Amino acid sequence: QCDVSNEAGVVSMLDDIEKKYGRLDVVVNNAGTSISTLAKDFDKVSEEEFDRVLAVNVKGMFLVAKHSKELLNKGADPCIINTASIVGLRPGPQPLPYSASKAAVISMTQSLSFALGPKVRVNAVAPGWMEGEWMERMLGENYEKLMERRAKMTPLKRCATAEDVAEVVYALIEHMHFVTGETIIIDGGFANTT
Repeated sequence: QCDVSNEAGVVSMLDDIEKKYGRLDVVVNNAGTSISTLAKDFDKVSEEEFDRVLAVNVKGMFLVAKHSKELLNKGADPCIINTASIVGLRPGPQPLPYSASKAAVISMTQSLSFALGPKVRVNAVAPGWMEGEWMERMLGENYEKLMERRAKMTPLKRCATAEDVAEVVYALIEHMHFVTGETIIIDGGFANTT
């Protein structure tokens, strides 16, 4: 485990990886956090809450990329996969710091693909509403009702699962060798049809 917003922790984690493996083939930046205050109430977000979301979701991704560059350059067909969100691409009711952080993830993915090419590929996945613990925490007691409503609005009539995201991550790692700087939306068509 590592607090990716802490540079010393990231360096220590990557030192351990270097000692054990000597290289890095894949980095999946999946650490993330949010708050419960919705966008319409953004004026109630404290500076500390805002800073914490950006520290984990953006600074953390930067620190991992920065300190894994050397190990990735020793890797076999190395790549970085960053976890974004559809809220980084389009507005919604989600907490403003979270949406801003996911837009930054998408932009940084594009910039890193340029900075680390041609050796290292860098892409992002942008899930829509995903079944499971994260959304349960975000939606609280309305989880079942809201997930059911979202599924009905989605062309594929369900919300994303961890398996759906894992399939895309696997494809980006193993099969999509000429793809970099892209953000793959995984939302069953919701973002393009609503």
